[in-house]
Amino acid sequence: MRVTVGHRPITGFAQEYRLQQSRYPMTPAGWQPVHTVYVPADRFSAETVAEWGGQALALAGEHLAEPGQLAEVFGVDADLAGRVHRRLLAKLAAEPVEDVRIDFEDGYGVRPDDEDGHVEQAAAAVVAMHAAGTLPRRWGLRVKSFADADPERSVRTLDGFLTEVVGRVGTLPRGFALTFPKVVMEGYLGQFTAFLEELEKGLGLDPLRFEIQVEAPQTLPFLRAGLAGGRLAAAHFGVFDYTAAIGLPPHEQRLDHPACDHARHVMQTAFAGTGVELSDGSLAASPASAATADVHALWRRHAALVRHSLAHGFHQGWDMHPSHLVSRFAVVYAFHLAAYDGYAARVAAWEQQRQADGVMDEPATIRTLVTALARARSALGEPQP
Repeated sequence: MRVTVGHRPITGFAQEYRLQQSRYPMTPAGWQPVHTVYVPADRFSAETVAEWGGQALALAGEHLAEPGQLAEVFGVDADLAGRVHRRLLAKLAAEPVEDVRIDFEDGYGVRPDDEDGHVEQAAAAVVAMHAAGTLPRRWGLRVKSFADADPERSVRTLDGFLTEVVGRVGTLPRGFALTFPKVVMEGYLGQFTAFLEELEKGLGLDPLRFEIQVEAPQTLPFLRAGLAGGRLAAAHFGVFDYTAAIGLPPHEQRLDHPACDHARHVMQTAFAGTGVELSDGSLAASPASAATADVHALWRRHAALVRHSLAHGFHQGWDMHPSHLVSRFAVVYAFHLAAYDGYAARVAAWEQQRQADGVMDEPATIRTLVTALARARSALGEPQP
């Protein structure tokens, strides 16, 4: 029996629907770097990116000279290894770093007598790289945390850095990213945003978006608070602070610990559909020596963590040593190339209203496949259709 309910509009629907669209824009995946490289501010120069690329390329040339070695070290299918190997070497030569942060926080330390000088040094390096066209597609800095009880040092560094760069360039070069670490208290977000508003007015800048670091269990309950005003661009997981905060012993402070999986899944739940990018953390290790066995051991360890992140839906992570660039790009390329043709066939079958290899995909799966293909083309440097 059909029930007629009339034609009166449902009260308040339009307003609620607009609110839904503003909260969950379901923004299509655009370009997102596959990694963020962190360099202590006192060690950063206009040559840092090129030096990292040169070191990574030299390591690959010495310890990964043939596709067969890549297949063995990274567990890549032999038929795929040649394609990955070619892409890896080309990437390390042309664009070894997609995203870099000049670190004034944990990687830098507390240096009250030195920080202002290093701010000027870092700004000068950025200005030189901008002039030379060598700035990575994304670049920026990590300031000190308000949780360390010295917010004035944090904002002084940001103010000095941006004032110097904008003053010398005339504008803020494209790709700038700002990292706000250890957001233990929700109120820190509002305080930081208020300072950004003052800074923008003083320098004539468009609204600055920033990324937060999820480094404490206290942060998980108010993750979405950072969306206020549309300033939150990304959330990065901080493995070592987080695992220390929940009492894990040192040998269990690792990205693939179940406690880290839980935190990352909370991040995914909080930011699903919002357009906020997610990034995993890092491996705090480098090769034990220059011997091939030690370099391969480091690559295998790092590769396993990168694969773990990718399997859990985190397509970006931190790299802390030039050797990590080799394993990062090798695993990312293998991950996307291995699945690309199969994903494309399933989407084509759906569009033609037929099955692909007996698989009956749901619309939600197709949307995921389309997103995965776009992300793969982005990571592989292929043009979008």
